Amino acid sequence: MSVLVPLIKSMRPKQWAKNVFVLAALVFDKKLFVPSILWRALAALVLFCAISGAVYLINDLVDVEKDRQHPVKCKRPLASGQLSRSVAATGALILGVGSPFLAYQLDPAFAGVALIYFVLMVGYSFWLKNIVIIDVLALAAGFVLRVAAGVVVVEAERFSPWLYLCMSLLALFIAITKRRHELVLLNENANSHRSIFEEYNLSLLDEMIRLVTACTAMAYSLYTFSASNLPANHSMMLTIPLVLYALFRYMYLVHIKGEGGAPEDLVFGDKPLLACVMLWGLAVVLVLYLF
Repeated sequence: MSVLVPLIKSMRPKQWAKNVFVLAALVFDKKLFVPSILWRALAALVLFCAISGAVYLINDLVDVEKDRQHPVKCKRPLASGQLSRSVAATGALILGVGSPFLAYQLDPAFAGVALIYFVLMVGYSFWLKNIVIIDVLALAAGFVLRVAAGVVVVEAERFSPWLYLCMSLLALFIAITKRRHELVLLNENANSHRSIFEEYNLSLLDEMIRLVTACTAMAYSLYTFSASNLPANHSMMLTIPLVLYALFRYMYLVHIKGEGGAPEDLVFGDKPLLACVMLWGLAVVLVLYLF
């Protein structure tokens, strides 16, 4: 247990909440209540959690020395010495090899998308995170690949391309606000922690956030009345105010409350934002399945 607990903690179970986007196609392709498809999607979700766990272990192995200088990341098991590098490396190897193999048993196409995600995230850990702008694009691509993995595993037939655009923009929004939070948190020590922070400042990041926020709201609005698989009465447009509130609330937490590091902490830690997300999910299901 002295090894297992810090190992699982290093796999960051709290951040597995991001993998819920694997289920997006299940909902939007109107297959949520098809038992055989539902179980396939849930299996894909579990496998993506394992794959992302391997990625987090690799990322911590690469950044262990820098994490020790970080006011928050220094508490991670590897950085704090609770977990040895050899155990973390072994765990990453088992998950990194075993998960794609199991994914192939589930669906070869799903395994292909999962493997692309794994390679991209490993590339991010070693190289891409040090290239300005490419770093946030790579993080956003990880979210889009989660959605794509869900599309292939449920064999989606009515999944609108608009949702890929919305997901890309939302992921960029999350990635940029995370960069902003890190820059504010580390302050004058940002450059010593990671060289990429030399390429950013608050002014640039705020401009990027404003641009992506506006594009996200516009793209989602266009989706609600132009996607071919939605109800003809355009009832999905009723969810637009919820999306706007969620975006504004997130920006409020970032700019006023100084948060924005981990999106799952913001969503689960802020009751108004969590309530809005849950209400939006309920509204989407009602519109898609009852209207």
